[in-house]
Amino acid sequence: MTIVKYLNPRNDIAFKKIFGTEKNKDILMHFLNDVIEREGKKEITKVRLLNPMQHPELIGKKQSVVDVLCEEEDGTQYIVEMQVAKVGGFEKRAQYYAAKAYSSQAEEGYNYDHLKEVIFLAITEYEMFPKKKGYKSVHYTLDKKTYERDLKDFSFTFIELKKFNKRIEELKSFEDKWCYFFKYANDPDDMGELIKNSDEVITKAYHELEAHHWTKDELRAYEASEKIARDNKAREAYLEGLAEQAELRGIEKGIEKGREEGREEGIKKGKIERNYEIAKNMLSHNISAEIISQSTGLSIDEINNLKN
Repeated sequence: MTIVKYLNPRNDIAFKKIFGTEKNKDILMHFLNDVIEREGKKEITKVRLLNPMQHPELIGKKQSVVDVLCEEEDGTQYIVEMQVAKVGGFEKRAQYYAAKAYSSQAEEGYNYDHLKEVIFLAITEYEMFPKKKGYKSVHYTLDKKTYERDLKDFSFTFIELKKFNKRIEELKSFEDKWCYFFKYANDPDDMGELIKNSDEVITKAYHELEAHHWTKDELRAYEASEKIARDNKAREAYLEGLAEQAELRGIEKGIEKGREEGREEGIKKGKIERNYEIAKNMLSHNISAEIISQSTGLSIDEINNLKN
């Protein structure tokens, strides 16, 4: 059982406890108002929590579960996600979740005029867009020539905590304070000064992380989620290490040939070798051939041959 005083707000269970419960809807609304950029809209004053399980429209289709799904009075829906593990295609998953929430509004016999806006917000622990310098990015559908936003029903906001490096004395807005909260809330030394200069809602969110307020079952669920997150990070680091080693070997072979062609060929071979090494290690962890194929680009037959 955990002995820490303050739990990690980036943990899946803790995140849902803070933002996805009826008693904490005030925290959720405060957070959305502070972080979401909403054109011409008034402050959110009332939300209804929706079932985060997005059921498929057809049998056999994929069912999905989001962290928090809510709806304000005008019907606008908000999807709020915390993403700790670095996974390929998360930006596609974001669009899939938003599309599911949008299409779920459609009812037989109705026209499409009643469909309401879907706003997706994700907080990631890793760099999602390495080429972007800022920690926050907002994505709309815009006309390519005029940059007008004619299609207004979808927007995506991503906050990359790894890029957020403001010190406590540099925090100016509530958005700054929320980012600081997510990054440092399980460290009391970093949070003391923030709480002194924050309103009661952020303070309430912080107190939700006090372990002694949690039941034994909640703490068990929290610890199970932490273990999964640690395992995912370890696997990610291991695979990245293999990839770097394989690529370096390829580069070294190319340099030995003394020609640019040799270098490029070495890099190519290194990447191929990397994919095979990654596949072998994933097989040793009983990961399915389909997932390995998606991760490495190797064919199912190539992967099955590695088993022999």
